Amino acid sequence: MSSKPSLHVSSEIGQLHRLIIHSPDSGLGKVVPSKAQDWLFEDIVHLNTMRRQEYDYYIKLLLYFLDRQKVQGQLDKLDENVTRDFYKPGHQNYFNSDKVIEFQCLLSHILEDETVRTKLVASICAVEHHLYDTQQKLLSLKSTELANVLISGSYSTGDEMLFPPIPNLLFTRDLGIMINDHLLLNKPAKLARTREALLYQYIVFNHQLFADIREKIIELPENELHFLLPENEKSYNRTTLEGGDLMIVAPNHLLIGVSERTTIYAAQLLIQVLFEKQIVNKITLLKIPYKRDCMHIDTVFTQVKRNVWVLYHKLARKVNKRYDEQIDPVMSRLMPKVDGDDVKLIQFRQGKETKPHEIENLEDLLTEVSCEDLGCSKESVKFIYSGDNEFPYGAREQWTDSCNLLALKEGVVIGYDRNDKTVEAFKHAGFNVVKATDLLKQFESKEREPETLIDTLILLPSSELSRARGGSHCMSLPLLRANIEK
Repeated sequence: MSSKPSLHVSSEIGQLHRLIIHSPDSGLGKVVPSKAQDWLFEDIVHLNTMRRQEYDYYIKLLLYFLDRQKVQGQLDKLDENVTRDFYKPGHQNYFNSDKVIEFQCLLSHILEDETVRTKLVASICAVEHHLYDTQQKLLSLKSTELANVLISGSYSTGDEMLFPPIPNLLFTRDLGIMINDHLLLNKPAKLARTREALLYQYIVFNHQLFADIREKIIELPENELHFLLPENEKSYNRTTLEGGDLMIVAPNHLLIGVSERTTIYAAQLLIQVLFEKQIVNKITLLKIPYKRDCMHIDTVFTQVKRNVWVLYHKLARKVNKRYDEQIDPVMSRLMPKVDGDDVKLIQFRQGKETKPHEIENLEDLLTEVSCEDLGCSKESVKFIYSGDNEFPYGAREQWTDSCNLLALKEGVVIGYDRNDKTVEAFKHAGFNVVKATDLLKQFESKEREPETLIDTLILLPSSELSRARGGSHCMSLPLLRANIEK
């Protein structure tokens, strides 16, 4: 048996070797305007465009970097009419990689076990308030069909809807996170994500992929007094946390966002568990604005290299000081104060939990990570700003995920093609910029190889994906990355 771990993540930028994704399913195409916000979408999307002209390129990029034999030259062998089957879980032509792993495939595997199948179907029907007859109907399905129904909500040909869709499963990041060799199961804040969290919980505890770390799975308990609390206190006393608010930026250092989706109560529990188990020795809490446009810390910043970060300038420093200075100090007392519209950073260290210290701003924190945790010089640290720090492009492009990038390896990241000013900022910082469509053609012709890429921003087509309010970082759940040396 190989001594190499099959599941381990100790950074945001180490070479990516294994992750979980979920391709846009038919449930996404059934989101209606009247329910879009209940299902955490700002708008409805065009499913075929999202799949064929956008997400399929994401899949091919991941395969070229992680599992090239599954994709190099394979699509040319298929008839044009069946090419899409390459991307369909359960189809005989599906790429079926054990490195770029489809959530739906994991689910169908565990549903082969009759005990798991019975328990999971009963649990889902209870959560969705369905009749006993529905359970029997579902239990009669093949595992691949059942997995599709439990995810998309569509039964048979898709004309009958048994359950509401769970369109946010596209963003697998929020379900869990590897913290070194431990797996934390997250607890989504919104009711719309309850089913996907339950499905992932069953996968983790029953799939062979996670067998070696079964004793290293962390689940945080709910506040036992939650149901006794007044309604106005429940939201911040619940145990809710999502993967977009968690970043393992170095083997010893975890960042936890306190946000619209992750509570301070959950953060406190997690700090206690991680320090007790000695999984990390430094944890920084980042309280960000409780707003939809911020949502998670990975919508505000992500890491590109040890010494390079992309971030939203408005929350990086008190950059608006120059405007405040134009106002008379006496008159400034009359200015309205917007509660919660700033960033607070507090760092805890193991053994000194009762003596946390505050960090002045986000740039100082990220500089500390680059220098203290990753061995960079302070002079080498660079920040690339959303919209190139120009008004109003910073806010516009942050809204379309300019700060939400997935590192395939250090310095090679995937972003969206619509964030023009941020692209210019990457160029100014010395990065190469290439469209995913062009790069894939070069890979296919062997004109370029993934291993040769350095300091590169890969632009994914994004007209529909960006409307779902999540970028490439959100659409990935890394399970294995190479370690990076300090």
